[in-house]
Amino acid sequence: MEVTDGGTIKQKIFTYDALFSTNYTHIDEYQKREDLVYQSTVRIPEVRILDNGPFECHVGIYDRTNRKKFLEAYGHVFLNVMSPPSSISVIAADTPAAFSRYEAQNFTLVCIVSGGKPAPTVYFKRDGELVEVLHVSQTSSDGAMRNSRVPQNLISRDMDDTKMQKSLSLLDFEGGGRLFTERPLASITDSATPATTEMEKIPETVISREFPRWIYPRDPEYLFRHTQIPVSDGTVEVRAMITWTLNPDLDDNALFSCEVKHPALSMPMKSEVILAAPRGPRIDVSPARVRVGDTVKIVILGFQNEVFPEPLFTWTRVGGRLLDGSIEYDGKELVLERVPAELNGTMYRCTTQNPLGSTDTHARLIIFENPNIPKGTDDKNGASACNKSVNLALAMILAVILDLT
Repeated sequence: MEVTDGGTIKQKIFTYDALFSTNYTHIDEYQKREDLVYQSTVRIPEVRILDNGPFECHVGIYDRTNRKKFLEAYGHVFLNVMSPPSSISVIAADTPAAFSRYEAQNFTLVCIVSGGKPAPTVYFKRDGELVEVLHVSQTSSDGAMRNSRVPQNLISRDMDDTKMQKSLSLLDFEGGGRLFTERPLASITDSATPATTEMEKIPETVISREFPRWIYPRDPEYLFRHTQIPVSDGTVEVRAMITWTLNPDLDDNALFSCEVKHPALSMPMKSEVILAAPRGPRIDVSPARVRVGDTVKIVILGFQNEVFPEPLFTWTRVGGRLLDGSIEYDGKELVLERVPAELNGTMYRCTTQNPLGSTDTHARLIIFENPNIPKGTDDKNGASACNKSVNLALAMILAVILDLT
């Protein structure tokens, strides 16, 4: 039978009754007793975590000469059920987060392993090499972070020569020089050139590669801590965290993997992420042809690369405020409701950033006339009404003058 709830409840699995006989014969004055031995086996076809625990076998024997005589014996065994982890994932803590160009910041990867029993062993690798970590407890993690090695302040804000050359080459726009985000070049917005689409897409302004000269230790110090959370089904959820001082210039495109060893696994289970700054945002604008009074949606569809961790999106209007009067808007999609004609030619900037880097991309709004909305009534209704009142007053004055003459 199965023993549950710490031995207070016993669930009978099955009962097996067997009668055996004892024969006595006299051969050469020797007494010989033949005992029949019975053996039973319990098979559990699909073992579950809930089957983990002690099992008992009870045997009862009746004396044939005296049915009131009952002999009982029992034995027990503990069934230890193991379960391999069912899922593993790697996420970044405290995201989305902004990119810091002139101030060092810590970065944490969290590996979540669920469904294992007993708790698995978790470790991290970087670019295929085992990461040497400093184990810290949950209570002492904050103090350890404060005492860990932190890069010194930058000695100069000059950018690396190779990075500067690369940035300048990316910022060139068809031979027109660098793109000035606050005051775009007139050549880009030539009014003589007819607009065929609703939004003019300006090439990406890459600023994520412009890093100052940081003073980092040769080998960063990785702090490792983990927690084990028991689950109601008997398994354990393990959360392993690795924290270090991020160096965007070196950590960009670094491959980190979280690997798990468990007695029920024949080979390690792992999950991988590549730290990457956002590059080449793809913008989609709807409708394709914007007219006065339309609602415009500008959304970032994706990037040229796989971005990790999740980026932060910030929209601004170059040289002014957004349509609702705010300075900036956070989100993947920017919505401009009932756009007036005065917004024709305005430029909007989307800054996409994560702790690894930042990039700007621009789009210019081209607005066409709406035949359903007469000129002068599309946006400033108050001004139109005022003009009508003035015209009516002038007409009345003219009529009075004519009557007097």
